[in-house]
This record gives sequence, structure tokens and C-alpha cells, in this order.
Amino acid sequence: MTKKKHFFLILLLGSLTALGPFSIDMYLPGFPAIAKDLNTSIARVSLSLSGFFIGISLGQLLYGPLLDRFGRKKPLFIGLVIYILASLGCAYTTSIDALIVLRCVQALGSCAAAVASIAMVRDLFPVHENAKVFALLWLVVGVSPMIAPTVGGYITSTYGWHAVFLVLMLLGLLNLIASVFGLPGTYKPDTTISLKPKPIIMGFLAVLKEPQFYTYAFTGAVAFGGLFAYISGSPLLFMKIFAVSEKTYGWIFAFLSIGLIGASQVNTLMLRKYSSEQLIFGALTCQAITGIVFLIGSVNGWFGLTETIILLFIFLSCLGFASPNASALTLAPFTKNAGSASALMGAIQMGLGTLASVVVSLFDAHSSVPMVSIMASTSILALAILYFGRKNIKHKVELVKDSAVISFH
Repeated sequence: MTKKKHFFLILLLGSLTALGPFSIDMYLPGFPAIAKDLNTSIARVSLSLSGFFIGISLGQLLYGPLLDRFGRKKPLFIGLVIYILASLGCAYTTSIDALIVLRCVQALGSCAAAVASIAMVRDLFPVHENAKVFALLWLVVGVSPMIAPTVGGYITSTYGWHAVFLVLMLLGLLNLIASVFGLPGTYKPDTTISLKPKPIIMGFLAVLKEPQFYTYAFTGAVAFGGLFAYISGSPLLFMKIFAVSEKTYGWIFAFLSIGLIGASQVNTLMLRKYSSEQLIFGALTCQAITGIVFLIGSVNGWFGLTETIILLFIFLSCLGFASPNASALTLAPFTKNAGSASALMGAIQMGLGTLASVVVSLFDAHSSVPMVSIMASTSILALAILYFGRKNIKHKVELVKDSAVISFH
């Protein structure tokens, strides 16, 4: 594979992976405007975000078997068409209930892109390169929270929140065109894979029984729950509690994203000296300590806007180290059923993230305590899962320079 083709492929896979995050982040500055136009509260508007997470969770379980059965392209194309149509519906909705439902449908479309792109990493690149490729995808994905809220803030203040969803529809269309003409055939359809409920469930259970899968999948997913709590709670935190403007909120969100994406790129350099497992453990330890300090300070009212931003920056930076390595180690044992493994990993991640976001949405609070409590809890729990779970891995597939190797413990 030439360097030019390698760059384009990473860019395209990153763009597909970023479609979901862009859909999450871009409309966040519009929460107050949506609440006003649809005659509801910001907390209820947050449920449209939870609806999106639910759609992604369910959709990934659906697309996993489809990607293994029919190949990567056809399910991807269908998902992108669904996304485009749902985005158009969101732009012209007149009720909060309809918006919640349409956001769920929109997510069903976007998750096809996420699952397909992750599975294609396993298809196209040697297993020892997966952690580095995931880190590069994080670089592309990381641009979305840096750009999306800022752009969304300007679009909302100038054209209204409806225009945000028209822009998302255009992004979906561009991804569809690029995928049709730019993606190689990465995986031959496996006609032996049944699409009946029982074999699908049994296939997922077989993946879930792999100790390396469930240890790193749940470690990464629980840690990611803290990010979803932050995303769901940040509009209320910054625009209501700290009373910043839509545009200022977008810039704050973009700055905090620098920590997440910057750490994921430093992670690539750190992999030359440390193993993925060492980096995950160190990152989660730091994240748990940060979460505890953040919670204690929030309960006692010690932190203003500046201190809150600093602590969030550290917390998200830790996630930038943990997440790419957790994803790589989760998928390392799988080849034939990488699509199902990728889908199940994503569903667990989004399911726990949905739970975190829903809990935050239940509190129309006047402090950061509910959000920070969930962030601290997820980081501590993720560290505990990693510590105890890795003891059950007797033959771990590790990421080494030349290939994947199995080491016995």
C-alpha cells in the first residue's frame, strides 16, 4: 500500500468514524434554542442526545452480522442513506418527541459507518499496527469535537438550529460519495453466517466469552461513560451554570477536545517504549485520581470556570491514552468475525455511555456534581475491571512489531 493510498484510507475511515461524534457535538450549542422553539427544557432536549446513543447501541448489534454476511460496503451504504434522510427529518421537526425519535434513527444510520470503519481497520492493516491506526483515527475523529461545537455555535446563532441538521445531512452525503468511489473491497461476504436471531446471539456470546474481549471492552466502555456524561452535561454546565454564550461554549468544547486528541497522538509515540496494557493502566489511574479530586472540589464549591476546564482537560487527556489501546486489545484475538466483535464492542461502549448520559439528563441541576459524580465513578470502575479482569486472561493476544502473538500466563 502506497503512502498516498494509506493516507487517503486513514482519512476516509476517520471521516466515517467521525460522523457519529460530529452528529453528537455539532448541535450541542443549540440546546437552549431548541428548548425555546420546541417549548421544553434543556434537560429534556438532552434526551435527544440519549436517543442518539440508544440508536447507536442497537444499530451496532444489527450491523455487525450484516457486515460479516454481506461484506462491508452494502450495509455501509444503506446506513448512510438512512442517516441522510433522518438528518433531513431532524431539520424540519416541530416537536421534541419527534426529534428524540429521529435522532435515534439518525444514529442507526451513522453507526453503520462507525462499525464498518473499525472492522476495516482489522481487515486492511496488520494486527500489530492496529493501535497506531486507531490512534490516527482518533486524530481525525478528534477534529470533530474541536470543530463541530464551534461551527454549530456560529450556525445556530446566525441561521438557527435547524440549519445544523442540514449541514449534517450534507456531511452524510459526502461520506456516501467518498465511500462509493474510494473504499477498496476489504472483506469477502461470508455466506455461512446466518442472520437468524439464535445464531447471531450465539455468535455474540462466543465473542463475549473471550476473556481478552470482555476485559478490555468493558474497561474501555466504562471509561468512555465518563466522556458521555461530560458531553451530556456540558451544555447545562457551561451555558446555564457558568452562563457562557453559545460561541464561547463551542470554543471551550474545542479546547477540551485538544486534550483528548492530543493524548491519543502522544500515545502513538509512547507505544514505542510501553505496551498498550501499561498505557491503559497508567491512564486510568490518573483519570480516577482526577475524578476524585474533581468530585470533592465540586461538592465543596471550590472550582470556578477555569479550574473546571483544567480538570476536564486532564480527565479527557487520560481517555485519549486509554481508549485506542483498549480498542486494539479488544479486537486483537479476532479475524473472521471482526465485524461482530467490533459491533459488540461498540454496542457495549454506547450502551454504557447512554446510561451515563440519561442519568445526567435526569438532573436539571445547578451544580456540576451530578456530572462529575458519574465521571469519577466510571473512571474508578474501569480501573477495577482492568485490574481484576486481566487476571482471567490465560492466553492473551498481544500487539507486537511483526504479528500478533499469544502469550500464556
